[in-house]
Amino acid sequence: MATVRTFKDQFDWPLFVTTCAIAVLGVVNLYSATSATGAFGEAYLQQIYWLTFGAGVAVLVAAIDYRHYERNAWVIYGFGVSLLVLVFLLGTNIRGSTRWISIGGFSLQPSELMKMVLIIALAKYLHNDPKTDGRTLKDLVVPGLILALPMGLILLQPDLGTGLICAFVFGTIMVLTKLKLRSLVTLFAAFAFSAPLTWTYVLRDYQKDRVTAFWAQWTGTEKDILDTGWHAHQSQVAIGSGGLWGKGFMQGTQNQFRFLPDQHSDFPFSVWAEEQGFVGTLLIIGLYVFLVLWGLRIASTAKDRFGAVVAVGVTSVIFWQAIINLGMVSGLLPVVGMTLPLFSYGGSSVLTTMIGIGLLMNVSMRRFNF
Repeated sequence: MATVRTFKDQFDWPLFVTTCAIAVLGVVNLYSATSATGAFGEAYLQQIYWLTFGAGVAVLVAAIDYRHYERNAWVIYGFGVSLLVLVFLLGTNIRGSTRWISIGGFSLQPSELMKMVLIIALAKYLHNDPKTDGRTLKDLVVPGLILALPMGLILLQPDLGTGLICAFVFGTIMVLTKLKLRSLVTLFAAFAFSAPLTWTYVLRDYQKDRVTAFWAQWTGTEKDILDTGWHAHQSQVAIGSGGLWGKGFMQGTQNQFRFLPDQHSDFPFSVWAEEQGFVGTLLIIGLYVFLVLWGLRIASTAKDRFGAVVAVGVTSVIFWQAIINLGMVSGLLPVVGMTLPLFSYGGSSVLTTMIGIGLLMNVSMRRFNF
């Protein structure tokens, strides 16, 4: 006799609690991060609005059987690409980049949403792919084209950070769905040989400056910290000054005296580390580690390939964004425009992450249904 499971039994409580914990701590930290600023003084309230709206969207995404997303994956993919094209027609230029579509007082960044759209499209392709043994480079042509179109449009905006995430998500999905070792080595070699071309023809001058500023801190060459190295330098000062227990809530001097730029978007972790110290940073990092491991667990228990790939893709977005953000704020990676999922301020970023959480919840709950 089949076991009848209630909604309470199927609901993924660890995923829900971990997501809520990161979001709540993010809002508290955002309040402190913007307390000394003028333009973003009420950013924490907007963050609450976006989290509430995102939670509603996540509930809707989780409520619809994910097999409907599989059936309509190419329609979703076409819609996502169309939004990227609209950016060049209707987009708003901010800091030299055209990434947002503004309608009234509402702004949307289609490149953020494209992360989830790309995952659904790749999951659809792999779900229908009968191949069970390791994939060769020839087998990557079609999924590579699925990636290339939106990634090309994203890089033209330009949005290097989101483009990198799309590439990393693609690579993670391919590796975890059986990519032959020879193919993986070839891809790494191709990436290494293409690096000079990327530097010359793809990266903008300000992006090159960020890389050279990062390189300067490790080589010992003199770099003007008042210019491109300012963000990374002030972030490291903030993190280092936090000590073991931190300076206390709203007591971080790098933040309160406005030495730390973009503390609400790209560098909220630096604010947290200064105020909550090493112990506080372990808490946040621990929550992300658990969320990633739990996402992989959901993928391993999925009942079909589409659900498994979706879970891997969403988890990889959270993983890579967290790794890159934490790496750049601590001086281990060059500074790029990368938010910390659910912890950084940003409407499109919050909405995209909540959609991803909804997809994870969807796959997790339906592992019992078929």
